Amino acid sequence: MKIFAPLMAFALLMPSAGSYAEAVPDQTVPASGSPSRLDEVMARGILRACTTGDYKPYSYYRPDGQFEGIDIDLTEAFAQSLGVKAVFVKTSWPNLMRDFNAQCDIGVGGISTTLERQRHAFFTQPYVIDGKTPIVRCSEINRYQTLAQIDRPATRVIVNPGGTNERFARQHLSHAALTLYPDNVTIFSQILAGKADVMVTDAAETRLQQKLNPGLCAVHPDEPFQYGEKAWLIPRGDTVWQQYADQWLHLARATGEYQTISDKWLK
Repeated sequence: MKIFAPLMAFALLMPSAGSYAEAVPDQTVPASGSPSRLDEVMARGILRACTTGDYKPYSYYRPDGQFEGIDIDLTEAFAQSLGVKAVFVKTSWPNLMRDFNAQCDIGVGGISTTLERQRHAFFTQPYVIDGKTPIVRCSEINRYQTLAQIDRPATRVIVNPGGTNERFARQHLSHAALTLYPDNVTIFSQILAGKADVMVTDAAETRLQQKLNPGLCAVHPDEPFQYGEKAWLIPRGDTVWQQYADQWLHLARATGEYQTISDKWLK
């Protein structure tokens, strides 16, 4: 009996198979125990995607009420993989996080990953590596090559409010004359008209806008001022939904589907 007593005591301390299974959370659902957004979207038959609609080439809200762009095509292909319909919810950069958390399953449209946004949502894996670079009148391209050249009181910097463009300008261009311009679609015409000198935005946008606005030139878009990423927003805590979106984006890039969509809007 003395030999078996310690073994019996050890056995009493060990959890049974049933109690161990209960102690380990089910990794197929979010920690809260609620169904994943993946299941909800498929049951609903609709994928709700928040997007600003003012950021070519990723998301643009046309005068006829339809969205177009890289992320719009990507989202519709993503919805097809789930057998559902994509419905786009128009938002703005200042209200992006609030609208996303209140109304949407994903947030799309050239959204830059930031730690501030990460506090309120998950991000998918990045599908674009990008960074901030200037766009200026072509006749003055040599004047605005560096941050030091731009960050002067005589330089009129224009920026759309509420996003990473404004944050970058306030952080790095504190000596320049800063103007907040609410319409990110027509903002580039302000530079052409001589009402502003510089806008610092993502390199992909500068490449497109110099094509759409002859007379404007992107300044070294292959060597941006900082490192940046584009990704989709996912509700915080839903790893099942995040993993599905991550895998879909990975396959879209690996198979060339993403490149085909991107080339459609950038070439």
